[in-house]
Amino acid sequence: MRNRVAVAAVAIAAAALTATLAVRGQGAPSRNPNLPPDFDAATPQLSSSPRHAEWIDITTRTGGPIKTFVVYPERKERAPVVIVIHEIWGLTEWVKGVADQFAREGFIAVAPDLLTGRGPNGGNADSFPGYPQSPEAMKAIQAVTPEIRLQGLNAVREYALKIPAANGRVGAVGFCWGGETTFLFALNQPALDAAVPYYGPMPGDPAAYGKGRTPILGLYAENDARVNVNLPIAEAELKKANVSFTPITYAGAGHGFLRQQVNPKDPSGANMKATEQAWPRTLAFLRQHLK
Repeated sequence: MRNRVAVAAVAIAAAALTATLAVRGQGAPSRNPNLPPDFDAATPQLSSSPRHAEWIDITTRTGGPIKTFVVYPERKERAPVVIVIHEIWGLTEWVKGVADQFAREGFIAVAPDLLTGRGPNGGNADSFPGYPQSPEAMKAIQAVTPEIRLQGLNAVREYALKIPAANGRVGAVGFCWGGETTFLFALNQPALDAAVPYYGPMPGDPAAYGKGRTPILGLYAENDARVNVNLPIAEAELKKANVSFTPITYAGAGHGFLRQQVNPKDPSGANMKATEQAWPRTLAFLRQHLK
C-alpha cells in the first residue's frame, strides 16, 4: 500500500513539474512582464497584447509621410506621449514591442520609422534585405541627416500634441542611433518635455549644447567607450547651460543592453541587471516630467 502511495505521489509531482516546465518553456525562467521585451520576446508580446495599436502617416512640412506605429494605453484619463526612436535598423518588431510596453505603463507610444520611403522600391525599414538587422538599412540611414531627423521628429511631436487622448506633454526615448537622435532632439527642441537617450553618442562640439532646455536622463553601458567618449563634454556644457542632465553608467553592461538583456558571453548578467535598473528609472523620470 505504501509503495502505491509513493508511486502515486511521484506521478503527481512529475505531472506538476511537467506542467510547470511547459508553462515556462522547458524550464527557462518566465519573462518579467514589468520589463520591456528583449529582441526575441518582442513579436510574441505584440501578438498577445490587448492594447490598441494602429499605423498612421505623419506628413512633414517639406517631405513625404513618416510611417508611424502608435499604441494606446488602457486608461480613462488623458495620457502623456512618448516618442520611441528606433535603432540604426529602422522601426523593427523590437522597437514596436518597447512601444507596447510603454503603453502598458500608461503612455501613448508613438514610434516613427525614419527610414520611411528609403527602402527598396520606396519601401520602409521592413523592406530591406536582412530585416530586422539589415546592413542595407544601416547604409540607408546614413542619408537621414540631423536636419532630416529634426524635421521629422518635430512633425511627430506636433502630431502627438493633437492626439485627443493625450495630455499635451511629450517626451522622447531612443536607443543607439535613436539615443543619439533623442539627444539631438533634446538639444534643438526646447519645448520637448523630457528625453531619455539609451547608449547613444553625444556631440563633441561644445557649441551644440547652447540651445538645450529639455531635462535629460542618459543611460549608458560601461563597456561602450565609443558612445561614452563625449560624456564629460555633455556634462560640462549642460551644467553651464543650467540644463538638468542625469547620466547613469551601468557596470559591466554592453551596448544595446535593453535589446540583448541576456548576453551569453557575460555570465555575470550585467545586461539584465542594467535593464532591471534602467527601465523603472526611465518610467519614473518620464512620469515626473510628463504629468
